[in-house]
Amino acid sequence: MKLSRKCEYAFLALIDIAQHSDELVKISKISERQNIPKKFLEQILLMLKGSGYLTSRRGANGGYKLATDSEEITVAEIIRLFDGALAPVGSASENFYEETPIEEHEELLSIFKEIRDYVAEKLENTTIADLIEN
Repeated sequence: MKLSRKCEYAFLALIDIAQHSDELVKISKISERQNIPKKFLEQILLMLKGSGYLTSRRGANGGYKLATDSEEITVAEIIRLFDGALAPVGSASENFYEETPIEEHEELLSIFKEIRDYVAEKLENTTIADLIEN
């Protein structure tokens, strides 16, 4: 699994918004604090909003806020939203299965499923709240 830049920025934006949970956070502030290109950040925030992770308000006093508690948003959910499968190969994926040549070799496929399970366990049990620096 390799995270896309979009996914990495999504994590930084979510962490920033969670750290400022007592206010609506402006795109310009997130962009500035996290060094994320503003136009790219807008696309990411719209995707997070459309998926129900954020709410927003327009206007001078507007901005973004988490739609749910940061303890309810897992790292795995965000990776799947932006980058798809957690599994290293398609035939080992539970949510994004696709046929691959290695599935003919049961022992090899088993190794990749073990890797998938280990990674999924860690990412499913890590939330945005866990990533916030106090």
